[in-house]
Amino acid sequence: MWDWVDADWAGDTDIRRSHTGYILMLNGGPISWKSRRQDNVSLSTSEAIFVAASQAGQETIYLRETLTNLGFSLTQATLLYEDNLACVAMSEIPVRPKFSRHDDIREHYVRELEIVLAGFLKLVPLRTHKIVADALTKSLPSPTFIRHRQIITGHASFAARLLRCVSGKI
Repeated sequence: MWDWVDADWAGDTDIRRSHTGYILMLNGGPISWKSRRQDNVSLSTSEAIFVAASQAGQETIYLRETLTNLGFSLTQATLLYEDNLACVAMSEIPVRPKFSRHDDIREHYVRELEIVLAGFLKLVPLRTHKIVADALTKSLPSPTFIRHRQIITGHASFAARLLRCVSGKI
């Protein structure tokens, strides 16, 4: 299972709320996605990403349990691609805790999914232009949107994406 997550920090100019977008993929096709405004105002980009990662993590756990109940064994962690290095760092080890107290609960939830729950979820940094969930959070230039749409709808070669990911070229 592969996930992409993104958040548009304070993208709603009227009420300054962020927008969450995530896509969960299985065998090259989308099985779950979400695109909606967040319920609370995020105080930083990393917090907005944490809110989105937390929501994607909850959906991932639900889908992993559903697949397990259907008899499919998932032995590896689900990779959650996102473009915020601070979010990845704070999910693995506490980074500048005095400046990120507002992220505390979500940070611990994401860290618990990664470590305590036997590695169900692994946040992986990815360049911004490769985050497929961008199509769910903001307006994109036409070529980028078309490229993301091809991946979302399963028209891009899954094997090619997998090989690029494993070799670190994504």
